[in-house]
Amino acid sequence: MGGLDLVLVLRYRKAVTYGLHVLLGALEEHETATRYDVRFGDTAESTAQHIETALAEGATVLVLWSFYSPDAAALATELAEIRRMADGPGVVHVAGGVHATAEPVQTLDAGWDVAAVGEGETTLLRLVDAAGAYAEVPGLVYRDAAGAVVRTGRPQRRPLDDFRGFSLRWDRFNALEITRGCVYACRFCQTPFMFTAKFRHRSVANVRWHVDRMRERGLRDVRFVTPTALSYGSQSEEPNLAAVEELLATCRDGIGPDGRVFFGSFPSEIRPEHVSREALRLVRRYCANTNIIVGAQSGSDRVLDAAKRGHGVEEVRRAVRLGVAEGFGINVDMIFGMPGEDPDDVEASLALARELAELGARIHAHTFMPLPGTPWRDAPPGDVDPATIREVDRLSRRGALYGHWQKQRDHAARLAAAAQAYPRPGRSRTILPTVPDGG
Repeated sequence: MGGLDLVLVLRYRKAVTYGLHVLLGALEEHETATRYDVRFGDTAESTAQHIETALAEGATVLVLWSFYSPDAAALATELAEIRRMADGPGVVHVAGGVHATAEPVQTLDAGWDVAAVGEGETTLLRLVDAAGAYAEVPGLVYRDAAGAVVRTGRPQRRPLDDFRGFSLRWDRFNALEITRGCVYACRFCQTPFMFTAKFRHRSVANVRWHVDRMRERGLRDVRFVTPTALSYGSQSEEPNLAAVEELLATCRDGIGPDGRVFFGSFPSEIRPEHVSREALRLVRRYCANTNIIVGAQSGSDRVLDAAKRGHGVEEVRRAVRLGVAEGFGINVDMIFGMPGEDPDDVEASLALARELAELGARIHAHTFMPLPGTPWRDAPPGDVDPATIREVDRLSRRGALYGHWQKQRDHAARLAAAAQAYPRPGRSRTILPTVPDGG
């Protein structure tokens, strides 16, 4: 295609397609004078080829990256490889997502030209309007010619209904984001600190529009992206089951008799204190999933309190018992190596894991990672001692436990090292639980 002003090359990886699809959904409805094209780089080699082709066409090239913090180091290596294969003065590599938002200077130092901070829809539209000239576009961080860090201010936050949740034009579909932000500011989680500790919900009418488009395209499975599924429609810590039922009923009707609706299962979860017979029976009435994910995180009330989870261990037990009684398979998220854990806390988590496994639940094990942008950013990496590893392995061999907790131990060490390399004197919000004397 000739006569282009701008080519957007998406470094398109399976792990982060949702965010890119949302950007494309916003772009496809946007009117602009800029002549642009969108191309997908599925590998480093294909990304480099797209860059070379676009440069030959005389276009400015924006290479869009999105990644989570654990992937940052590996993708910085890939970025350097792509630059060796294809580069030029008209090529700008832009990193977005939670890591770039939390650590923009670290992102620039790792090799990206620009870090996009916060929600990306309005930022991308302004970049396209400017044909890739980013100096005046809000929501960006970059270095000027003298090497000084320039911050262009916050991007505009708009209601979720303003933008499509996936792309019809480029035929890129995904689980539909129904809630952005979270009132539960858990100290280990990046979500409330990127999107604010407040719920913003997509309206039922807008969700139905998306479901209708999916059905027209022959898609049959409806899934949702949300930090806490049963918080849909609520602005507080109390579930709004009437809003949840309205959502599920319209999705069930919209997707048709051959379609399926999934709620409270991957890629979302349910908080344990929200689990009730009424809620579970709503899921049973309208949805196809026979399993749900419950976020427990620890078997120690002390650690849960320090993490600001907003619930205790007893709520977890109750949720699992109710779920099993209602005929659901229960997957329970647990994080090992949380900051400030003492041996009693670790044993409490292992005891809870064993107890829940006996009830029929499966444990989804994680290792604590000090994620950028969170209050525990400067905490030590998750430390899982040999005795805990042996017990976790025993549960895994029984089929009662799964997860990438071992790989996350390596990620945690790298993230902690990066935090030390980029200290934030006077700005750290890390608040660790107090370890009792003799613990």
